[in-house]
Amino acid sequence: MQPARDDQPLFRVRGLRKSYGSKRVLDGVDFDIRRGECFVILGRSGTGKSVTLRQLNGLEKPDAGSVEFAGQDIVPLAERALFPLRKRIAMLFQSGALFDSMSVFENIAFPLREHTEMDERAIAARVRETLELVELPGIEDRMPSALSGGMRKRVALARSVAIEPEVLLFDEPTTGLDPMTSDAIAHLIATTRERVHTTAVVVTHDLPLARTVATRLAFLEQGRFRFVGTWEEAEAIRDELVSHFLQGRREGA
Repeated sequence: MQPARDDQPLFRVRGLRKSYGSKRVLDGVDFDIRRGECFVILGRSGTGKSVTLRQLNGLEKPDAGSVEFAGQDIVPLAERALFPLRKRIAMLFQSGALFDSMSVFENIAFPLREHTEMDERAIAARVRETLELVELPGIEDRMPSALSGGMRKRVALARSVAIEPEVLLFDEPTTGLDPMTSDAIAHLIATTRERVHTTAVVVTHDLPLARTVATRLAFLEQGRFRFVGTWEEAEAIRDELVSHFLQGRREGA
């Protein structure tokens, strides 16, 4: 892929359409993601937030439209051609997607062994470094089954940042967590992004999380982005649906 110029968006998405059977989930979505920002996609359940996220690293193909990353459309690329892209774009799934049969050390070391030429001493040092980054030092030998939900999310984040990706994609990172743990994860996402100087895209309906991490946000409704902008712009908008969502109120209330 050709490197993007500094004045180009890192992602440029145009005319994105995706249906499952007769149900159209995305209906002509257009947006840009700027290098270094945290772009948060909000919306009610079932509106296609996670579907949108999976287009950004080629996990799903759209029915129509383009997804340019660093100046190249990734939609036409075959799975083999997407492999180098996956080194640059890491994704954290709702469950954390840790390998239950591997220790914490082996989970974090796995992508380093797959995608880098690091020797075992360097891998061990990198595992320790990333665990310290997510505030879980010294748990290398523990198994995922011995971890709380919040700890599993932290280990998944450590595994994702270990290979120093350009982009981190988060799919509902606080789902299933209590409010205190959700708040801790939100602040960890914000501080980690700043420390490793990466771009982030977060899909969520967790408003406190969004307020903590977002530099810009988008509201997805009926297959399109109804709003894209900053929090200040969102709070000033005269759109009843967006306004009520951001206030946590039902329509008509």
